[in-house]
Amino acid sequence: MLELLQLLPTAPFILSAHTINALNLMFKVEGLHPTEPHWYLFTLGTAPERQGQGVGSALLRSMLAHIDEAGEPAYLESSKERNVPLYSRFGFEVIDEIASKAGSPPIWRMWREPRVPEI
Repeated sequence: MLELLQLLPTAPFILSAHTINALNLMFKVEGLHPTEPHWYLFTLGTAPERQGQGVGSALLRSMLAHIDEAGEPAYLESSKERNVPLYSRFGFEVIDEIASKAGSPPIWRMWREPRVPEI
């Protein structure tokens, strides 16, 4: 995050009201991260031509198996409402929905308790 802020003076053209509102939302979400130990799933993406083919689910399944083996919870944020049901299928529950005052999509904060691996 600090690295991004250090770049701002070199790119004044991106400092629009929309950019400032997006940064405010990002800082707000950052300040709401859980304080207890957990895995933070920062980014998961699938190329558009591979979406709907199970690639993202396979990546998520693999990572969650590792997290469950460690016996630890996981946390993520989603800015796409259509992804919330996907994460829910993997045991994530919505903690809250953070609305943007600037018309940006809301952010869904989600938490998942570890699952006991099947024997």
